Amino acid sequence: MCKQSERARALDASDPLGVYRSSFSGLSADLIYLDGNSLGPLPAQTKKVMERAVGTEWGEDKIKSWNKGWFDLPLRLGDLLGPLIGAGTGQVVFADSVTVNLFKLASAALARQEGRLKILTDDLNFPSDYYAIEGLINGLKQGHKLVRVASPDGMSLPSEELAAAIDSDTALVTISHVVFKSGYLYDLEAIVEAAHKAGALVLADLSHSAGSVPIELDRWGVDMAIGCSYKYLNGGPGAPAYLYVRESLQEELLPLLSGWFGAQEPFSFSPHYLAASGIQRFLVGTPPILSMRAVEPGIQLLLDAGMQSVREKSIQQTEFLIELYDQILVPLGFALGSPRDPARRGSHVSLRHPEAFRINKAMISPIEGRPVVIPDFRTPDNLRLGVAPLYQTFEELARAVERIREIVVDQEFTRFEEGLDVVT
Repeated sequence: MCKQSERARALDASDPLGVYRSSFSGLSADLIYLDGNSLGPLPAQTKKVMERAVGTEWGEDKIKSWNKGWFDLPLRLGDLLGPLIGAGTGQVVFADSVTVNLFKLASAALARQEGRLKILTDDLNFPSDYYAIEGLINGLKQGHKLVRVASPDGMSLPSEELAAAIDSDTALVTISHVVFKSGYLYDLEAIVEAAHKAGALVLADLSHSAGSVPIELDRWGVDMAIGCSYKYLNGGPGAPAYLYVRESLQEELLPLLSGWFGAQEPFSFSPHYLAASGIQRFLVGTPPILSMRAVEPGIQLLLDAGMQSVREKSIQQTEFLIELYDQILVPLGFALGSPRDPARRGSHVSLRHPEAFRINKAMISPIEGRPVVIPDFRTPDNLRLGVAPLYQTFEELARAVERIREIVVDQEFTRFEEGLDVVT
């Protein structure tokens, strides 16, 4: 482990992204935070933004702030995010939650794809995405069916296997670009090509990929996308989600759920809905301004760093983690729950162990002389280590794996109950 620690320090010394760590609050030598794939830490600049949003915009200007930047904030923030996901202006808007945005876009897609009854996904998708589709199907009562293509290994699904399930009855293909448990990274461009050949639309969930891997929605021809901003975008707990609709498709789609901020003239207070043109039609209710104001600093940090640089370091760090796993954790009963091929892996590494939950509890519990390591747990046995290159160091990864080794060798995890916490 000594050699790996020395190597880690050398990698940190030559890391061009190392300067960004100081841009975040609450990071210290005693805390190794590996849960940025679930909730990103607080950018230091966000404090200043929120002080202005609360003290000046709300506190002093009050309702006048709607005409000083609040009203068009969802659109401006969407255009700011656009370059990170390969989207041109006027195609991204911040609104609602990921699940609500999925419902809005899926309902609009099914209406456009009238006569096609199949909605295709995989069995690796985030469960809330299933729930929204199932609720939509139950509400429409038009005979739609959700088809889940089974992963051969519980971790990944080759693009050609998913493509083979797309047929002339497929209305919509919806997948997570990066799978939440394993970190498997789809070849989204190949999925889009196969879907379009069959006349199907594609809706991608970018929650675990935006801010961690380069995305080219326009170039790949993606029809629609959704994502959250509280993971790698560091927008804060409960931060608003966003949605993307390619420009040529916007006027063909009308969501089942409509509200006044999506109307052509919201303040005409017409008793009948007339949808706005463009991406604005996918808004619904009054936007959560304070939450949206907190999102911008995290996006700006990623824009400044550049996604190619972020991706290069992410690959380096996840490769380093897997090397440590091979050398140190395999003999302790761990199995790799993420793809080895970096081209098919996002920015988190999943380690599987029968005692993963109790190991996780031991990692996050403070013990004098030991660092607190914060990963997260996903049932049934996944210990997820999230790598966020803007603030993660190689030395932290080495120390985290050493801490896992100590916990297992010394049987520290046996001090903890087996029952799950509400949030894991």
